Amino acid sequence: MNPTIASREPKRGRGRLQLLLILAVVLGPMLLASAMYRYGFWVPQTRSYHGVLIANGQDRTAIGVTTATAERRWELLVTAPQGCEAQCQQLVYLARQINIGLAREAARASHALASATTLDATYEQRLRREYPQLQRHALDATIYAGNPEAPAEPQLWIVDPHGNLVLRYDADAEGKAILDDLKYLLKISQIG
Repeated sequence: MNPTIASREPKRGRGRLQLLLILAVVLGPMLLASAMYRYGFWVPQTRSYHGVLIANGQDRTAIGVTTATAERRWELLVTAPQGCEAQCQQLVYLARQINIGLAREAARASHALASATTLDATYEQRLRREYPQLQRHALDATIYAGNPEAPAEPQLWIVDPHGNLVLRYDADAEGKAILDDLKYLLKISQIG
């Protein structure tokens, strides 16, 4: 038996093994990812936000807020389709507190109220006195009622600087959760 021929045979088998390992390393993750996407296994069920995600590209006009702001900042928008009663007033207060809670990032956000009806005169005076930076917008109640994303009770919306709706919160939402969501959006955002 020739010693050079005997030493080549194990290398050929080893080369095939190396080729198969390289293919497995390259194609294995792609096949696994495709199977995970198609069959939905090993997909995390948790989420990192607390509100209702508005992921269909709606802007503020989709909920009946037609007034455009000149400032390109993130906005905490409170909508009051049936007047601003106790829940709405709580959300207006919460929006201001969240804006203050942003600390050094507070200049990147604002808070606003969109109401479909005229406000009570005493509450209107209170808003002027206690909420001087609160922006006011008109709310078209028919457009708001026609949107399935917009419930009939007062809501707090996070709106990006382009006017797109990002997240929606009910009147019973926790301020800390909204603040955490807005801080995260400001952290990952390069706009506003």
